[in-house]
Amino acid sequence: MRKKGLLLLAIFLAAASTIAAQDVRYNFDKTQDFSRFKTYKWVHINNGAKTLNSLVVKQVMAAVDSQLAAKGLTKTDTDPDLYVGYQAAIGQETQFSSYNTDWGYGPGWYRGGWYGGSTYGETSTIHTGQLAIDMYDPKDHSLVWRGVVSKTLDEKAKPEKQEKNLNKAVAKLFKDYPPKPKE
Repeated sequence: MRKKGLLLLAIFLAAASTIAAQDVRYNFDKTQDFSRFKTYKWVHINNGAKTLNSLVVKQVMAAVDSQLAAKGLTKTDTDPDLYVGYQAAIGQETQFSSYNTDWGYGPGWYRGGWYGGSTYGETSTIHTGQLAIDMYDPKDHSLVWRGVVSKTLDEKAKPEKQEKNLNKAVAKLFKDYPPKPKE
């Protein structure tokens, strides 16, 4: 019985860590020379999605500004090498978790009792928030880099946790920026 309890605990912890993990993905134009990008300017991307509140907008921009500065880019208002914009999606997904006791009344004799088992389940709501950062070449307005991180924005979390998750996600997103030149 003790082994079964430890197994259930291990499965629960593995599932919980998978749920909480932030998914980070990026893509880029492999024909671009990213070493030529030294300055950037924020632009507004109008996609018709629900807008973030002004506090979260400031936090998103500050987190990206910090990472880009660490990568050697400077924010400017005139003649930038890159346009930088973001898109955000905030929503909810419902998760169903179930488990079986493997014991109960049912057809057949098994393990010293009537087998059939009882299945129990519960639902929970997980608030998901996805953040996409886009970088465009101002000369032809072509997308040169795009990074997306999910499970980042949660309006229901405490402010400190929101900011911590955002900073952590943006740091992960820019970990491999600028992309390595092709060889």
